[in-house]
Amino acid sequence: MIWITLQLAFRELRANILRSLLTTLGIIVGVAAVVTVVTLGQGLTLKVTSDIASLGRNLLFVLPFTPQRAGPATPQTPFKVEDAQAIMREIQGVLAVAPSTIKQSQAVYGSNNWFVPVNGTTNPYFIVRDWPMAQGRLFSESEERGGRPVCILGETPRRELFGHQNPLGASIRLGQTTTCEVIGVLAPKGQSTFGQDQDDIILMPIVAVQRRMTGNDDVQQIWLSAVSAERVKPVQEALASLMRERRRIRAGEQDNFLIRDLQSVSALVGSTTALLTAGLSAVAAISLLVGGIGIMNIMLVSVTERTREIGIRLAIGALERDVLLQFLIEAILLSCVGGMIGAMLGLAGSAAIAYAIDVPFVLSVWVVIVAFVFSAAVGIIFGFFPARRAASLDPIEALRYE
Repeated sequence: MIWITLQLAFRELRANILRSLLTTLGIIVGVAAVVTVVTLGQGLTLKVTSDIASLGRNLLFVLPFTPQRAGPATPQTPFKVEDAQAIMREIQGVLAVAPSTIKQSQAVYGSNNWFVPVNGTTNPYFIVRDWPMAQGRLFSESEERGGRPVCILGETPRRELFGHQNPLGASIRLGQTTTCEVIGVLAPKGQSTFGQDQDDIILMPIVAVQRRMTGNDDVQQIWLSAVSAERVKPVQEALASLMRERRRIRAGEQDNFLIRDLQSVSALVGSTTALLTAGLSAVAAISLLVGGIGIMNIMLVSVTERTREIGIRLAIGALERDVLLQFLIEAILLSCVGGMIGAMLGLAGSAAIAYAIDVPFVLSVWVVIVAFVFSAAVGIIFGFFPARRAASLDPIEALRYE
């Protein structure tokens, strides 16, 4: 019986193919929009989390920060190298600690020049940032301790200054007076989610930057990495306690430093992206409701057009449930066909957009399944009233209908 009803439903839809396609247009647009938005949202979330992870594993960083009140600006109290050493010595669960101080400088090699941040740091920086070398070597112990002017180039200054030449062993000028020997090149990391070119950097021993470029022993930032993701929170709590002690902050006074961990940043960005995706999906789902209303209208018109046919079927022994089932199946078919076409268009569109904006394309089967089931539910909900109306027709009155 179901098979015969399906055949009848297919016959009616084929007989009015153009009207059937126009009827499903709302469902097609709604499903395509939902699939596209959700797929792109998942791709953006994956890109953001991977970009944040590229900054380093189980990463925390400490910045000097003094809350500003009314009146003159309060100067920030910088860190010292000894603070980084104390963190590594006194806090359990820390894998590596790297102090950092940055000075913007004009790098010059031959006729080429590039304005670049010069980051004075130590070898643990490469562990904390999970940043391998593409060429060359790290700083030696004597270079770090003595502040010898050697440098490691990021990919961007290497490209801008040297082009296709091998930079190892060459000397570049930083600013007006500092000359450093290139001993290595960092592996490319690319642009972060926040639009920052991570490769636009030059690394030098922190003592060299302090002596030759900043003229003081201040440390602007301290990077550290926990041994595991589970140790990030305990390390963060111990770090806050140690910093308050070393910076002589009394009980009840505000911290003059900030501690940030990338886990919380990643969670915040992920939840924000998910919220935006859900909101846009809800807006796109309105098209499904509009498509459902279109299906109901067309099915009501179909009931009116086929009144005599319905009367004949009821007169020769068809039951009300048979007529109800036929019209309900037609509505579900319209909705499901629209759902399939919309899902395919949504996947194709999201793949094209993801490629255009350089976002990973995440093929999620459950999104397609949910969109298809939802479109079928729309067909059942909006097709039931016309089907019920057809089944409740009086056979005699239907046969008289002109």
